[in-house]
Amino acid sequence: FNKVKIGIFSFLIVLLLMPIGHALMVFTEIFFGDNKYLGAFVIGLLGVALLLIGIRKQRNPSTATILGLLAGILVWTGWVEFSFLWIAEKLHIPALMENGEIATKPEYLVMLSSIGLLSTFGLLFLFSFTRCQFFNWWQRLLGIKHHIKPKTTSEKPILLITFIETIMILWTFYIVLLLVYDKDIAGDNHPMTYIVAFGSLFWSFYLISKLLKIQIFDYAIRYAVPTVIIFWNFVEVMGRWNLLKEIWVEPFEHWIEITIISSLFIAFLGYYVYENKKRKLHKTVI
Repeated sequence: FNKVKIGIFSFLIVLLLMPIGHALMVFTEIFFGDNKYLGAFVIGLLGVALLLIGIRKQRNPSTATILGLLAGILVWTGWVEFSFLWIAEKLHIPALMENGEIATKPEYLVMLSSIGLLSTFGLLFLFSFTRCQFFNWWQRLLGIKHHIKPKTTSEKPILLITFIETIMILWTFYIVLLLVYDKDIAGDNHPMTYIVAFGSLFWSFYLISKLLKIQIFDYAIRYAVPTVIIFWNFVEVMGRWNLLKEIWVEPFEHWIEITIISSLFIAFLGYYVYENKKRKLHKTVI
């Protein structure tokens, strides 16, 4: 039961961050108004501050993991997403409209142009040593796995691994969704969109089955990052099909729900900190 509990709590911690991240961006746009880019800069700066704190906590995997995760969400939301918004507004790019409603916001239309840059970063991971199972599979398929050796056997930079993993996976699946939404490629009701939606759902179920077997809380959090983001693809497509209400894009209208989600996140995060302190104390006593 304890193993299952660790997997479930890790999944929930990362899952609750998804709507919070969306709500944070909308909140910044509305609350700060004309100064939204200043607010976005501060949000990203907070992420950098967490990295500065975390780099001093590298020997504590639990702290490094959670700080890397939070830093990734803050930097992605504050600096990455708002940079696309800035360019979209600067170039006066209109939103994609369907049936009189916004289907895709201008900043996400701009984001699609980063596909080449994302692919280039992907090559960095493909041709270097990594413990990511996705890239390991491709390395074996291409027959280059045995040519790639770890440079040292020193301890892993868990903070940076969690940070960059969060950003890269968010970026990757934003691009995947934007590609299938594009009518010149697929479209909302194209079979490819169904494949992405339900493929992500079943893929996440497979990853959850693996996650529930992990006994180490910080490792479970890191494993939950791709698990949740892949699951979130299904949520995003359901919202695109108007099969669920995306309350996180209207945080002021649904402030009660967003408050509950945020409170649950804080509670689960508090439990994570408590459990890891208890485990650390237990090891010290032994």
